[in-house]
Amino acid sequence: MTVFHFFNCAILTFGPHAVYYSATPLSEYDTIGTSAKAAAVYLGTALVKLVCLATFLKESENGNFDPYQELLKVLINFIDVAGLYFALTQLTHRNISQNHKFQAVGLGWAFADSVLHWLAPLWVGARGLEFTWEYVFQGLEANANLVLNLSLAALGSLMWLRKNKPRILIPIIYACAGVLATMPSITRLHTTSYVLILVLFEKSFGMAACKGGGL
Repeated sequence: MTVFHFFNCAILTFGPHAVYYSATPLSEYDTIGTSAKAAAVYLGTALVKLVCLATFLKESENGNFDPYQELLKVLINFIDVAGLYFALTQLTHRNISQNHKFQAVGLGWAFADSVLHWLAPLWVGARGLEFTWEYVFQGLEANANLVLNLSLAALGSLMWLRKNKPRILIPIIYACAGVLATMPSITRLHTTSYVLILVLFEKSFGMAACKGGGL
């Protein structure tokens, strides 16, 4: 029973990534190499963030709000943006369209994020003797993070790869990119609400990307 629960939670956590890859044109264009490169960049970015957090952030002794520490957290979160920029613009990709490129990069980024954050807790905890909903909710959070990372990749593609951006959308794109990039542990706050928000982001930027001939 415990093994069955572990496999159920693992499929819920990592299965949507495989479904997205196989259900979209990404599988037809064999973009698995692009996703793997993006996953490697994510791991390097996560290592840099970990070093920065350990070096510059200090735990508050009395638990009071420290604006300086919060500002540092925001700045460190932008390391993700730098890594995503590198994955979208500097890595060599196969001859695929920009639309498929940002999806492949976002998918690889999201899969690496899920493996890094959820694989060890699932392996250690989901095989316990008692059933718990905790790991089911973790799977839902991983799904929300998949939407988040695809949205960030779509925003990055609009900002850095597309030249003929509609002028009216430019401030909206950059504002939303800043909000998404600086939200700490976005899906850990309230999964259902943020899933809805992120789906709206994805739909909005998908429509913006398709406008005027697509990416």
